[in-house]
Amino acid sequence: MGYRLTKIYTRTGDDGTTGLSDTSRIDKDSLRIRAIGTIDELNSFIGLICSEDIDDDSRDSLMEIQHRLFDMGGELSMPGHEILSKESVRLLEQKLDKINRDLEPLEDFILPGGCRAAAVCHVARSVCRRAERDVVGLSHSEEVSSVVLGYLNRLSDLLFVLSRCFNKASGHSDIFWQHNRLNSTES
Repeated sequence: MGYRLTKIYTRTGDDGTTGLSDTSRIDKDSLRIRAIGTIDELNSFIGLICSEDIDDDSRDSLMEIQHRLFDMGGELSMPGHEILSKESVRLLEQKLDKINRDLEPLEDFILPGGCRAAAVCHVARSVCRRAERDVVGLSHSEEVSSVVLGYLNRLSDLLFVLSRCFNKASGHSDIFWQHNRLNSTES
């Protein structure tokens, strides 16, 4: 094993900067650090999903995704370096197709909720969309791999489908948006 953390605090960030993997320092509120931070937040929510009572296959898939998100953060901390491969996006697509095959087609929008695992999955999905927006914002001023953007886009779709899968497995139904709810309750 290479570099080992023996001391957690370094005081080097007390001036509002942080170090990248190439040893350069940038502001902690930069677009790059914002994107890395949102990916870290997403990874934490996926860890929370894994702590729920879910099937082993989903847990294994989510843990693999956590590793890829860590790779993504590493890639973003090394400007110009690519770690994620197109294969990682293809694997998400395969998983998405497999899970979605067993779900009823949607005819309307659904609201976040249902069982706890599904609700947490919806939170992770919304954080994933924010991570995607942060990476897109970064890509307007600096080069970002298209694989990173594709992965985040596919991952948010997978989290949506997993939330439906968790609801189905727990006996909860999806909560359908009632677009005319106000009109029907006022009558």
